[in-house]
Amino acid sequence: MTDSDPKTFFHRLVGFISSRPDTPEEKRNELLATLRQGKLEGLLDSDALSMIEGVFQVSELSVKDILLPRGQIDWVDISEPIEKIIPQVIQAAHSRFPVFENNRDNVIGILLAKDLLRHSTEDDFDLREWLRPAVFIPESKRLSVLLKDFRSNRNHLAIVVDEYGGVAGIVTIEDVLEQIVGDIEDEHDIDDEADNIVLMSDGRYRVKGITSLEQINEVFGNSFKEEDIDTIAGLVIHQIGKVPKRGEVIMLHGLKCEIQRADPRQIDILIIQKIPAEV
Repeated sequence: MTDSDPKTFFHRLVGFISSRPDTPEEKRNELLATLRQGKLEGLLDSDALSMIEGVFQVSELSVKDILLPRGQIDWVDISEPIEKIIPQVIQAAHSRFPVFENNRDNVIGILLAKDLLRHSTEDDFDLREWLRPAVFIPESKRLSVLLKDFRSNRNHLAIVVDEYGGVAGIVTIEDVLEQIVGDIEDEHDIDDEADNIVLMSDGRYRVKGITSLEQINEVFGNSFKEEDIDTIAGLVIHQIGKVPKRGEVIMLHGLKCEIQRADPRQIDILIIQKIPAEV
């Protein structure tokens, strides 16, 4: 029986379960090492291993690690006329929107786009009547607990509040699931076959993390060149010494790079704006 025999791999797992490492961290590391070895031996595919690693990751992360910061939220102001709100909802292309009154720390509910678009033409339409209750959670809440709450309460979005009760951001069930299964693409994401650099209507650029430094230099007129670094994501991580969180902004020699989509392992999408040099 060879080392790559499934029975051998199974026996190694049984041996791990039977053993008693000193700490939970040691037990986790030993289990992951066994699973990674099984992947090298062809007994476990890459997707399965990645999801298992994601499950461990979810148990370690808190909401603060993945939330969408309040500055990037597409809000709905209850005082705005419906004629103004509808184009905003259509342009943002989300399914749910936090609704505030007077100030953005006073969230009064969640608006579902389908409710607005389906009923807004009714003569007696009142936006307040169609708001769903908002769920508020602390930044420190564990993702594993949040995922369980999302499933049991059938919620898809939660408002994240800081220690002072102010809105720090939002988090969705998709954000949590992506930590396990990787990016969940929808029709509004950049397609895998699309250009790496896409000019947006506001003059900024939506850029894939895998975009080569050669492409960045060509489009933005820079001269980035780093030994052993080939992509813009790699350059950003090298610059700050870590994988940045979603919403972080990094300045790179005249380029304002805002992280739009990332997980603790990699940067997927950046929004880049070229800042004119001061005269």
